[in-house]
Amino acid sequence: QDYYGKELQKSQDLKTNACVTSARPLPKVVRDALEHVHEEVVARYYGCGLVIPECLSSCWILDLGSGSGRDCYLLSQLVGEQGHVTGIDMTEGQVEVAKKHIAYHMDKFGYRKPNVEFLHGYMEKLGDAGLADESYDIVISNCVINLAPDKRAVLREAFRVLKPGGEMYFSDVYASQRLSETVRKHRVLWGECLAGALYWRDLYSIAEEVGFSPPCLVTASPITIGNKELEGIVGDCRFVSATFRLFKVPGGSWAGPGQVIYNGGIVGHERELVFDANFTFKGGMLGLPREGEVVDVDAEMAAILQSSRFAEEFLIRAGRANPAALPGCC
Repeated sequence: QDYYGKELQKSQDLKTNACVTSARPLPKVVRDALEHVHEEVVARYYGCGLVIPECLSSCWILDLGSGSGRDCYLLSQLVGEQGHVTGIDMTEGQVEVAKKHIAYHMDKFGYRKPNVEFLHGYMEKLGDAGLADESYDIVISNCVINLAPDKRAVLREAFRVLKPGGEMYFSDVYASQRLSETVRKHRVLWGECLAGALYWRDLYSIAEEVGFSPPCLVTASPITIGNKELEGIVGDCRFVSATFRLFKVPGGSWAGPGQVIYNGGIVGHERELVFDANFTFKGGMLGLPREGEVVDVDAEMAAILQSSRFAEEFLIRAGRANPAALPGCC
């Protein structure tokens, strides 16, 4: 907490590019929404890229480590007045900045009542902040889980508050090996999101243990440190910034592989939906599923699409045309 908001006052104070999350090109609707966010909120956000999933209308979203509220105010516009966004952060000063601008943004968006709230609390203990079981459609996180000592507790809590079919969509920093005690206790490396990085294989085992579907990798990019002293401390360990999606797939969902057709109905993704690194779905013309491209998917992806908020955007049928073409969700 001392590093964020005291030693760091703005994005330019960061010493590495670790907090610049890997990202895909942003749809125009997202770029336009960002233009409406108050300049102080943007300035106090510490350099991370945007972590914005698709198909958000009327969704209830929880932002873990919401900071000054930039992503929350952006999402506030995308979910609409019938949706809701909750931000939770451990840094009281950041929460105060976010709360200060609620009225400004609601007026800017033309909303009659706020659809955002900000809480001071810890993502490992969402129950202490009053967040109930199965109360959110989506949980997002933007390069902050690495700051939590107990990553398993974070994923467990996210799973708890998600509705069946809900998604955890998050970017973070991952390491090529488990980190030494020297690295894990280095103050600057911790504040720069490296010392708390999870060994990437551990994400898969923790997600499975908690109950999520296997992680789907969306994007990844290598991290350059660019500081000789810090490079000497981390040694041969390599770091990557990666975006994953995890789903809370209900038991008894789709049981086998299938063929899916995307109808092109998601705003900003009408022509194609890049779901993850393996699956891209071409949209149907004028929202007609029969015009879209037929894509073979494995049982895991079929279950995700059938049980999640994406179900209405896809025609899903059993069987597959080319068994050898399936890449697998991971």
